[in-house]
Amino acid sequence: MASSNEIPNLKTLLGTRRGGGLRGRGRGRGAIGSSPEESEQIRDDAVKGTDQDAAGSRVSCVELGYLHDPYAKLFATQPATRRLPLLNRGTYVRTTAIDQLVSKFLLTYPTSAKQIISLGAGTDTRFFRLLDLYPNTRLVYHEIDFPTNTVAKIASIQKHPLLHRKLLDIPTNSTSYHSETYNIHALDLRSLAAASDETTRPDIPNLDPTVPTLILSEMCLVYLQPSFVQAIVSSLLTHYLQPPTPASIVLYEPILPQDAFGRTMISNLRSRNIHLHTLTAFPELGDQRARLKGYGFDEASKAEDTSYIWRRWISDEEKERVGSLEFLDELEELELLLRHYCIAWGWRNGTSDVFSKAWAHVDAQDAG
Repeated sequence: MASSNEIPNLKTLLGTRRGGGLRGRGRGRGAIGSSPEESEQIRDDAVKGTDQDAAGSRVSCVELGYLHDPYAKLFATQPATRRLPLLNRGTYVRTTAIDQLVSKFLLTYPTSAKQIISLGAGTDTRFFRLLDLYPNTRLVYHEIDFPTNTVAKIASIQKHPLLHRKLLDIPTNSTSYHSETYNIHALDLRSLAAASDETTRPDIPNLDPTVPTLILSEMCLVYLQPSFVQAIVSSLLTHYLQPPTPASIVLYEPILPQDAFGRTMISNLRSRNIHLHTLTAFPELGDQRARLKGYGFDEASKAEDTSYIWRRWISDEEKERVGSLEFLDELEELELLLRHYCIAWGWRNGTSDVFSKAWAHVDAQDAG
């Protein structure tokens, strides 16, 4: 096991993170002498900036053959930079794990209508990839993010025929896009937490309150104080999705903040005014499971670290293929990295057993 001084430079790990439409209001370090509002804006801007890091990580994985994604490079604005093998492997495991959960959901009762809400989607390409894989699925896809991120995404869609030919009536210089299949909402998710009645609650066009819905958060809710996360999830589950509408959530977040690796990660991120509030609130897998149950996902609440997922969810043949892509001699460091991130997923059945059926045989150590 590597000593704390030999842990890879965790600043490079920021390439595996996603930007998002939600950032915490916790106490962070802003510029010296700045007002609370200015400090908050500095923190928001710092996290928004991680979105292009994420785009670069996807491009690195695609160009090396880890992932198939013809759309990744179309959203990246920075020159392609090859990531370390360690980081490429981490991005691959995360993406593959979430893709598996999403695919199982879409393939269960395939003729039934379904809905996905991606929080802090940033430059994520999942909608376009799903459109290629499941062209006949009755899916409505929603992405929520800050206007600065959504306007950039819509501009990229306008620019590239490979993207805009899949959609209709792409607006010019707009922060939002709405259609029967794909919706980009320019919205700060914190407004959902503050919404107490119909007059203050933001409108989310084309969101169906009765359709089985999967909520995705990849390194998005982690930036918010736990009380805000609770309020946002509650708002989605009670106001936007009318009980007993079947609903689920899939989270990708870091865990284990107390050890040397975790402390170094937190320190490096804080130097960039990035604060991971749910990391300290839900540090272990058991905490993540309890968290989901507390949100109301009482049918099942599960969580596994990405080390377990690499070992148990990826076939031997696929491991061999991935292993042949580039030499990796940092096996202990890879294990360390993968143990510090988790996938957590939970659901309520409501009027349909779509989630319990879709994920019944997903390998997990905890029964939930």
